[in-house]
Amino acid sequence: MKVGEELAPLEIAVTRTLIVAGAIASRDYQDVHHDAELAREKGSPDIFMNILTTNGLVGRYVTDRFGPSAVLRKVAIRLGVPNYPGDTMVLSGTVTALGDDGTAEVSVVGANGLGRHVTGTVTVGVAKGAA
Repeated sequence: MKVGEELAPLEIAVTRTLIVAGAIASRDYQDVHHDAELAREKGSPDIFMNILTTNGLVGRYVTDRFGPSAVLRKVAIRLGVPNYPGDTMVLSGTVTALGDDGTAEVSVVGANGLGRHVTGTVTVGVAKGAA
C-alpha cells in the first residue's frame, strides 16, 4: 500500500434482511429498522439501516482489503442519506496516510442511489510487509 492508492470498491446489496439482521445483531430494536409501517408513520418511506450496521460494513470493507492480519484501530464515520431496501451501497476508499507504527489511514465513502450514505476515516493496523 502507498498513500493515494485506491482500494477496490465493494458493492453491497441493501436488502430488508441485511437491515433487520444488522439491527438485531447490534441490539437496536428501534422500529424504523424493522417495521416499514411504523417507519412510514415516523416520516420515512421505508425501514433504513442503522449506524452500527454501517460501521460494521465499513470495518469489513477495510479489513478485507488489507488481509487477515489487519486490525481496526479507529473507525470515525458520519452518516448522510439513508440506506433503504432495494438499493446498493458502493464502498470505496483511498489510503491517506501510512504510519511508522504499521498503521494505515483510509478515507472511506459509501454511496447509494440517493448520494453519500457514509463518509469517514478508518485507521487499520497491518503487519509490516502485509499491505
